[in-house]
Amino acid sequence: MIVDCAVYEEGLRREGELALEETYEACRRDGAFGWIGLLEPTEEEFESVRREFQLHELAVEDAIKAHQRPKLDTYDDSLFVVLKTARYLDSEETIEFGEILVFIGDGFIITVRHGETALHDVRLRMEQRPDLLACGPGAVLYAIVDRIVDDYVPVVAGIDRAVREVEGEVFSQSRSNPAERIYKLKREVLELHDAVAPLVEPIDALARGRHKLAHEDVRPYFRDVHDHLLRVVDQVEGFRDLPTSALVANLTQSSVRQNEDVRKISAWAAVIAVPTAIAGIYGMNFEHMPELGWRYGYPLVLAVIGIICVTLYWNFRRRGWL
Repeated sequence: MIVDCAVYEEGLRREGELALEETYEACRRDGAFGWIGLLEPTEEEFESVRREFQLHELAVEDAIKAHQRPKLDTYDDSLFVVLKTARYLDSEETIEFGEILVFIGDGFIITVRHGETALHDVRLRMEQRPDLLACGPGAVLYAIVDRIVDDYVPVVAGIDRAVREVEGEVFSQSRSNPAERIYKLKREVLELHDAVAPLVEPIDALARGRHKLAHEDVRPYFRDVHDHLLRVVDQVEGFRDLPTSALVANLTQSSVRQNEDVRKISAWAAVIAVPTAIAGIYGMNFEHMPELGWRYGYPLVLAVIGIICVTLYWNFRRRGWL
């Protein structure tokens, strides 16, 4: 589905609505380019766009099916860029990923969105910067990448909070086992790393001017985005080892707790064994027991049982078993 179709001349949006064919003709003029935005198009919906702008069939297939790794491919005189969007769901401690696929050529930029990122906000912001729009489609690509990288920041902050909470839970006195939460967190961190790390090289190539579609006046902006992206990648790579360390610590803590439980059970078993053994003797039904004829016999036996049990309890308590 085409959500917006516009032509920009000298940094200003051309008034009125244009059909796809009119956009293609208008963006062939000097100083003009077209920006077409699509949302999860079907193959049939995308066919007219592919035909008008002569897009490469392999890139079109990737754009329709999505689920691609971040990359930058060159096809003749055009570029195909795959970007991963991310949004942190705090209540579920999961990251919701989407994709934006960008076709950029001489006089046009086509964006295909899969997910929740609102490119309309990017368009409105860029329309307030005619100086950047005058630099052509490369400026639009910068604005999109800048928005995506900025959206990584709250995701990283959410992961950081979750990691700190897990670390606190591991070393707390709680009897709950956070192993499942740690595994889920580790999976989210790995997926986030796969979304951001491959983007470093393409943005660096744009910042260094290896692709002529990135106007020289826009390259400093790409360098700024590249710096922000490197900071995000460094933080994410730092998170990669933390869940593993937390899991090892959790297993160690679990082993310690299990040993403590075994010691407690063994200590109470030893305490209970004393009255059980003595009571077992009386259960043999002997006719002549030493204390049967003595008035204080049974109180004495009970006192002996109590003294032995208290002594055992005190010793186990002193050794930290109870």
